[in-house]
Amino acid sequence: MGIFGRKNDETATATTAGAVSPDLAALTGEYTIDPAHTTIGFVARHAMVTNVKGGFQDFTGTLQLDGSDPSKSTATIDVVMDSIETGNADRDGHLKSSDFFKTDEFPTMTFRTTKAEALGGDDYRITGDLTILGTTKPLTIDLEFNGAATDPFGNQRVGFEGKSEILRSEWGLTWNAALETGGVLVSDKIKLNFDISAIRKADA
Repeated sequence: MGIFGRKNDETATATTAGAVSPDLAALTGEYTIDPAHTTIGFVARHAMVTNVKGGFQDFTGTLQLDGSDPSKSTATIDVVMDSIETGNADRDGHLKSSDFFKTDEFPTMTFRTTKAEALGGDDYRITGDLTILGTTKPLTIDLEFNGAATDPFGNQRVGFEGKSEILRSEWGLTWNAALETGGVLVSDKIKLNFDISAIRKADA
């Protein structure tokens, strides 16, 4: 996972792609995503004129971080689709219905990494398998490492933010409605955004 290029001060020279600061090997370990301080969100274009933002409230995930070789790091995320929330109950109900996510039949969305790359500095890229409606397609996420810290409760945390874009039709999410003025009600392109805080598991 892309979290191993953090420079110790702002005057440090840029880290070359793939390079790892020796002191960051201490971050190696297994982490659990903290849902109370994590956002898994999306943005869709509505009626060609505005953006509708939403997210998922119920999910679990783990990170296996390798500070010596970031390419060996992995991530897994499982999202409960019934937890989708856009700020409008009617819209949320429609998204859960057979027109969109069919949550009765497909209750979970999953992501499993297949590749991690160091791009230099604090920037990384992961690729993985995203499964929605029983369809699995590759997804690439660009990440920026936000830092590591020990919180007041003694938890060792890492944080990062990421972004990506998908075409929802590639996962079978094809429902739409035509507008009288041209165009469609819901964009095919969906922007994804992530703000993730993860807590290191205690050593056995």
